[in-house]
Amino acid sequence: MPELVDWQIELAGVLLGPGTDILVGEVEGLGAPDLRTQDVDNPVDDGAFAGVDLYGSRTVHIEAGIRTPTNPARALDILAQLQRAANDPTVRRTAGADAVLRLRWPGRTTRRLYGRLRRVEAASTASTLLGWIPLDIEFTALDPRFHADDASALTLALSADGLGGFRAPLVAPLTTGVAFPDERRGWMTNDGDLPAWPSLRITGPCANPRIRHVESGQVIELAVALGSGQHIDIETRPGTRWVLRDATGNLAPALSPASRLDTFTIPPGTSELWWTARDYTNTTRLAVTWRAAYAAL
Repeated sequence: MPELVDWQIELAGVLLGPGTDILVGEVEGLGAPDLRTQDVDNPVDDGAFAGVDLYGSRTVHIEAGIRTPTNPARALDILAQLQRAANDPTVRRTAGADAVLRLRWPGRTTRRLYGRLRRVEAASTASTLLGWIPLDIEFTALDPRFHADDASALTLALSADGLGGFRAPLVAPLTTGVAFPDERRGWMTNDGDLPAWPSLRITGPCANPRIRHVESGQVIELAVALGSGQHIDIETRPGTRWVLRDATGNLAPALSPASRLDTFTIPPGTSELWWTARDYTNTTRLAVTWRAAYAAL
């Protein structure tokens, strides 16, 4: 994806703002998203009981205009490009699929929102012959949080090479608690101010993998055996939580009762991840990817 400059927006692959043929006027919807409240009226007195407040989706409204002086064909081509982005069947006709809105404001790195491009309206065609088409654009961010444009990643091995045994000279008392370590540790950093949802992939061979986030104590445990080259993908994001073997087989029943995908997050700051497994080789891997999450732009 192209690197954005200040005040630029990329909408489903189409660039808007400085340096492009699409001028941006107002951008609304970047403040606090709407709330879905669960207040309950007090049946015997004035007022109500406060319930849980949840954020709803975020609607970003963009007022813009295509400007291609003396070149009406170019203006129509750009309008068609936006319409094709809104009509993308791989997103529009696939449940759970998202388009991406990227934007960069001064003093901030590029941030992104995930959702759907719901409206691309040519507000007027009266000036098309002059190469000017006013636009009314709406993007619904189904996840109201802002995310870092660059993904972070961590890969941890479980290799038996060079592990185990004793080193001479032996000194009493002998202990074997760490003679055969089968645990790997890694550090993850979330530069945002909200918890981030990780995506995890375990590549076999291994059996009974267990992943633990040290600070929170949250775990993901699977009673399963993977052959060489097989993998498990674990997605923790709201609306897309699943556990799949080789991208097709549902492994949710293999999760232990203690495994909670809805609470397995990476908190702001730096935290530690441990993982263990049995029957592993030097090709066994755990790969974790995440994007820092932010409450505000």
